Amino acid sequence: MERTRDPYETARARMVEEQLVQRGVTDERVIAAMRRVPRHLFVEGPLRDRAHGDHPLPIGEEQTISQPYIVGFMTQLLELRGQEKVLEVGTGSGYQTAVLAELARRVCTIERLPRLAERARALLEQLGYDRVWVRVGSGTLGWPDEAPFDRILVTAGGPSIPPPLFQQLDEGGRMVVPVGDVANQTLTVVEKVGGEMKTRPCGDCKFVKLVGKYAWEV
Repeated sequence: MERTRDPYETARARMVEEQLVQRGVTDERVIAAMRRVPRHLFVEGPLRDRAHGDHPLPIGEEQTISQPYIVGFMTQLLELRGQEKVLEVGTGSGYQTAVLAELARRVCTIERLPRLAERARALLEQLGYDRVWVRVGSGTLGWPDEAPFDRILVTAGGPSIPPPLFQQLDEGGRMVVPVGDVANQTLTVVEKVGGEMKTRPCGDCKFVKLVGKYAWEV
């Protein structure tokens, strides 16, 4: 039986080559995952022809789907090998969640906005991502019932690293989080070594606000 052709496959391949590979994303697993995940399905129908452009796009509720390069770069910084349990703070469209699900053993993702959470959950289930758990709640509090996590990815920018997230990071684990003011942040890699926090800046970025007790208030 002939496989139905994905009309966005060529655009996705070009996106990966031009926006990821040519800018230094070298992790072959990340590159392959982003070639597979149908990014166009995670945006509203009228925006689908722009889904693979080098820019974020609105997804409603004053939130965005990150530009492809940022998704690839942040995912690469996590250094996923396939056996990790990952916490994602900020489900949004669910696109980053799907990329993580391609690369990790289990993904727990938190979204504070119920409508976005439900829409992402439905699409992820439809696409067969059965190792993803979605919860509505405050991401700055983490997910204590599922801790510890091998990796944590925060997809919104806050003024500092929320203490509960570091507490829920396993020894030897790694977190990627934007830290800074509302207008501009620094993408930061956080590692837990001997119970202590080690941080490393990895470039400037700009995300929507991280909202909650340990970030910006609503």
